[in-house]
Amino acid sequence: MRADLRCPKCGSHNCECQPKPRLLDLFCGAGGAAMGYHRAGFEVVGVDIEPQPHYPFEFHQGDAFDVLWDVYRFASGPFHAIHASPPCHDHSSLSSLSAPHDTGWMLESSLRLMKATGLPWICENVEGPNVLMDGSWFRLCGSMFGLKVRRHRRFGSSFHVLTPSCNHRAQGTPLGVYGNGGGGKMTRGVKATRSEAKEAMGIDWMAHKELSQAIPPAYTEYIGRQLIAAL
Repeated sequence: MRADLRCPKCGSHNCECQPKPRLLDLFCGAGGAAMGYHRAGFEVVGVDIEPQPHYPFEFHQGDAFDVLWDVYRFASGPFHAIHASPPCHDHSSLSSLSAPHDTGWMLESSLRLMKATGLPWICENVEGPNVLMDGSWFRLCGSMFGLKVRRHRRFGSSFHVLTPSCNHRAQGTPLGVYGNGGGGKMTRGVKATRSEAKEAMGIDWMAHKELSQAIPPAYTEYIGRQLIAAL
C-alpha cells in the first residue's frame, strides 16, 4: 500500500506553505517518537505497514520504503526531516531466544535511503553489537531525563546531537516496561505494572503492548529541539 504524502494544504509534493517544519515518522508504531517531535515544534506525519489506531497525529498506512523512494523521487516532498525506527527484533539482546524475524536488513536499508534524500535524518534502534549506525551516533537513556525507565536506545543522525550522561545512580532501581505489565522483580530492576509503565514512559494514550515497543517522547523532544536549531 502506497501513502499519498502530498502537502494537505496546497496538494503539492514540493511546498513551503506549512507554518511548522514537517517531519516524516517512518515505522511509527503508536507514536512515542512522534509526540516528542511534536512537543519540540514539528508537524509530524506517521507511516507504518500496520494500522495504528492510537497514533496521535496524521497517519498513513503503507510501506516505509515506498514512501522513502517517493521522498527521494520528489526531492524531499513536503518534509523538512525524517525519523525512522525500523523493526529491531533481530538486533535485540533477546533475539537468540526466538526464531529470526528477517528484519535485520531494514536498518541498513533505511539509513541508505534516508541519506539519499538529502534531508536531515534520525534513525533509532536498540543497542547491540550488530546495530551499526551511520552519521553521528549516540545513546539515550531514561535516566538522562528523570524517567524511571532506563530503556537505552541507539540513534544515528545526519547532524551532531549533544547528549547528557546516564545518571543511573540518581535514578535508583529502574522500572522495566515489557510483556503484559504484570509487575514483579527482574534481573535488573522491577517490572512495571500497566499504570506504572505509562507514568514511567511519559505516555498515556497507548495500549500496554504498544507501550512496550515505544520510546519515551522525552528522547525525541530532546533531539527535536536540536534538529529545529539545525534547520
